[in-house]
Amino acid sequence: MRQLATRALQSTAATANATAASSDQEGHIDAAANESILWLDNLFPLKLSGLLRAPWRDPEKDIAGLMKRFENSSLGALDPINMVKRALPDDKIPVKVTEIIPRLKDGGAFVKFSHPSNIPAKEVEEKVATLLRERPIKPIFSPFRGVQAGLVQGIPWLEDLHRYPYGRVRIEFVPKNPGEEAVELSQETLYSLFRRYGKIAEIQSQPWDSKVLPKFAYVDFGFVRDAIMARNCLHGFVVPEELGGGKLGTKLRMSYEQRAKQHRIWEWISSHPRIVIPVLVALLTGLTVIVFDPIRSFFVKIHITGKLRWNNSRLVRWLRKQTSDILSFRREKAEEAGLTTIWTHRKDLIDQIQKWLMETAETFIVVQGPRGSGKKELVLEQALKDRRNVLVIDCKPIVEARGDSSTIKQMGTAVGYRPIFSWANSISSMVDLAVQGTTGVKAGFSETLEAQLQKILATTAGALTEIGLADRRKTDSDFSLPPDAYLETHPEKRPVVVIDNFLHKNDDKTIVYDKIAEWAAALVQSNVAHVVFLTNDSSYSKSLSKSLPDRVFRQTALGDLSPDVAKRFVLSHIQNDPDTETTDDSDSDSTSEEKKKKTPANQLVQLSELDACIGTLGGRLTDLEFLARRLKAGQTPREAVEEITEQSASEILKMFLLPGKTTPDGPGDRKWTVEQAWYLVKALAEQDSLRYHEVLLSDTFKSSLKAPDAEAALDGLAGGELISVTTAHGRPRAIAPGRPVYAAAFRALRADPVLAAKLDTAVLTELAKIEAATIEKAENELATLATLPRQPAQMAGRVNYLLAKLEASQRKVEKYEAEMATRKAVLAKED
Repeated sequence: MRQLATRALQSTAATANATAASSDQEGHIDAAANESILWLDNLFPLKLSGLLRAPWRDPEKDIAGLMKRFENSSLGALDPINMVKRALPDDKIPVKVTEIIPRLKDGGAFVKFSHPSNIPAKEVEEKVATLLRERPIKPIFSPFRGVQAGLVQGIPWLEDLHRYPYGRVRIEFVPKNPGEEAVELSQETLYSLFRRYGKIAEIQSQPWDSKVLPKFAYVDFGFVRDAIMARNCLHGFVVPEELGGGKLGTKLRMSYEQRAKQHRIWEWISSHPRIVIPVLVALLTGLTVIVFDPIRSFFVKIHITGKLRWNNSRLVRWLRKQTSDILSFRREKAEEAGLTTIWTHRKDLIDQIQKWLMETAETFIVVQGPRGSGKKELVLEQALKDRRNVLVIDCKPIVEARGDSSTIKQMGTAVGYRPIFSWANSISSMVDLAVQGTTGVKAGFSETLEAQLQKILATTAGALTEIGLADRRKTDSDFSLPPDAYLETHPEKRPVVVIDNFLHKNDDKTIVYDKIAEWAAALVQSNVAHVVFLTNDSSYSKSLSKSLPDRVFRQTALGDLSPDVAKRFVLSHIQNDPDTETTDDSDSDSTSEEKKKKTPANQLVQLSELDACIGTLGGRLTDLEFLARRLKAGQTPREAVEEITEQSASEILKMFLLPGKTTPDGPGDRKWTVEQAWYLVKALAEQDSLRYHEVLLSDTFKSSLKAPDAEAALDGLAGGELISVTTAHGRPRAIAPGRPVYAAAFRALRADPVLAAKLDTAVLTELAKIEAATIEKAENELATLATLPRQPAQMAGRVNYLLAKLEASQRKVEKYEAEMATRKAVLAKED
């Protein structure tokens, strides 16, 4: 091929020479009376046409070399000039080649030859064609199509423009001489002229109403080389009258034109979006399942088993065990000692949870308790301490995520589901909306939040099943059992799913809780895993009963520590703290007072008032840890409790009692008013608990103008942990402070005269507005009754009722205004 390309480029140089030598003929070949021209096709590959731009050797030298090579008898079989010589052998064809003009971009060459006068050129063409049929010449680049020859009947145009061959030929009908008229040839005439050069696919005449001149027609050939031969043989041919060219004759002017491709498949796709788009969605979904689902399942299993975590490796665990005494911090020992006291107190609960995990019961395990009661530590660090394959799903970041994409990302992170393209859901939604606006049908590219969560949880369920069956061996006696039956008989092999902060925000994104509960129900019913719910909400049964309506939950409740256990917890923190140890004698810089302050004896003296402070603080674990840290910092128990109480009061004031402030749930989520919060603070400062329905019937709740739904207001305040609602037999029974220390904080807030006067004024103002609305309503009804023409006796009772109600409301308004005056006087005097 390299030799062929070299010789083809040499032939191209000869073409440039012939064109330059015939510059006076303006790119046309001049033939004498006894000379004719043959077009020999398929001498060069068409792909070499781009090499014409290269500067070649001197044309004068190339022409002499070209003819010398033609007359040479030792030409190679692959030489294009050799193929020309083989097509016109001296012993078969009585002609003499006078000039060879290669046309590289057309893949052939013009061969000018002289012939005897008694042998017409047509006969020479027939002899050459017969010889090529009998002994075909096939170049190496075209093993199926041989060299073909055609007599040039027109005047070929030797141009070197960047116009490359195509299968379509544009034929313009022009007059023989300027100023004369040309005739548009019919399709039958064109077929008879061009069919001999190759198979014709289509002939298109110019539209009858077209004003384009000159008239033209298109002839589409099945092969490009057929179009090349037709153009080179008939360009400039004058069609005589007997062939339909008119009296003066019609000249053919031909050029290549790129055929407009018929994108039938694309047209069908674009015209049937209702069929194509669902099929495309199905294909993409299938591709995603085939490619990404195994990868995601692998990452979920790795996340649950923790095999890729460096701290779970055998080496790290061995080093940690060997160096535990060296690397452990003494601060941690104090915390461990304090927790040991709690775990000893709650050992029965720990043992109970561990027994439930060994049972085959298809139900949930629910651990309920207020925030800070140590639910998560109890389950993960004690009940599941020696358990492998534990998956923890924290609902808090999932529910608090803003937007569907962020929610999907948080859910995927919780279970180790990756790769996850949360951003693609937003793009798919926009594409789906655009397609729906243009086609009228929803494309289905975007998936709802529910579908995405269901896909993540389904993949996680499959990974949990594989983990549970990982230790299954063919040698086991129960290997033939189905997966669910096998896991039912081996509860110790089931993974454990811990769902933390369940119903963290029960008013927002309930779909997340519903999907998790349904998924958890499917896990326990199919014996795939044990499921443990950790929740602060005492009304969790309403949500979980939807998923398992025919099951009784395994439930346990964590309350506050008893005073005795709380005191032991605080003391264990202090006694194991290094700061309580005596200092070295070498520490000469510390004063004797500081040393005395750090001695254990002095610490015990300061802790003499701990019993009273524990009673005030309560048994909430987080508050007790805060107290222990304060005591280790050198404060007395009374000082520490006063500071904790003051800090809690400040939090309550900021979150619940300042007008315009909202709960941590975010702006616009508050379903209660400041007046309702202050009503509870003031009432709980005087009583340990309030009856639930008594609060609902109070004027501040039942008749509130800003928050008319009293139960929703109480639920919102309970969700913000200002209060806690205790239940009895499934119904709310009593209202207590959200944390034990809040009782002292409520009393501190109630004792502030300025704050109490200000908030009492706000409550009285709202109550006065409520009564004013009642008065207005009664007055309007009385005015309506007064407009009646007659006053029947039956209306006397209604009139008396309205008058009595009006009078009672008026007395309340007067009472409220008198009390407001008292509060305003306090505000005017106090700072």
